[in-house]
Amino acid sequence: MKNEMSLTLLCVPSNVAVARIAVATFAASLGFSVSEIEEIKVAVSEAVSNSVLHAYPHGEGEVTVRATTEDSEPHGGELVVEVRDTGAGIPDIAKAKEPGYSTIPEHMGLGLSFMESFMDSLLVESAPGKGTTVRMVKRPCRQ
Repeated sequence: MKNEMSLTLLCVPSNVAVARIAVATFAASLGFSVSEIEEIKVAVSEAVSNSVLHAYPHGEGEVTVRATTEDSEPHGGELVVEVRDTGAGIPDIAKAKEPGYSTIPEHMGLGLSFMESFMDSLLVESAPGKGTTVRMVKRPCRQ
């Protein structure tokens, strides 16, 4: 069965938790283990936090979080999460993916690394001045 949810939130720190809990609740119906749900929560938090911190340095903006699933072969029940903003964009995605790289000195620069390690796939599309879309896929371990 196909299912979908979408949230559009102001890019403010308090909405990181809103997105995190909403996607975790959505994912819980797919048979993910507790540890897998925790990984999803971290990945979503990092993606939304990146929008909050970097997308709109000179004003307010929005972030859209979309989660979908379709119980079909070959990966029945996979979760697809997209986090999209229309903000500043990332000038160098390869550089941004390097562990420890951050444009904010007091930050660890591990957000994209966490997303990549906790999800089964990660795709980042971005252009300066046009925003960023992060697409993450997670499949439940069926053991």
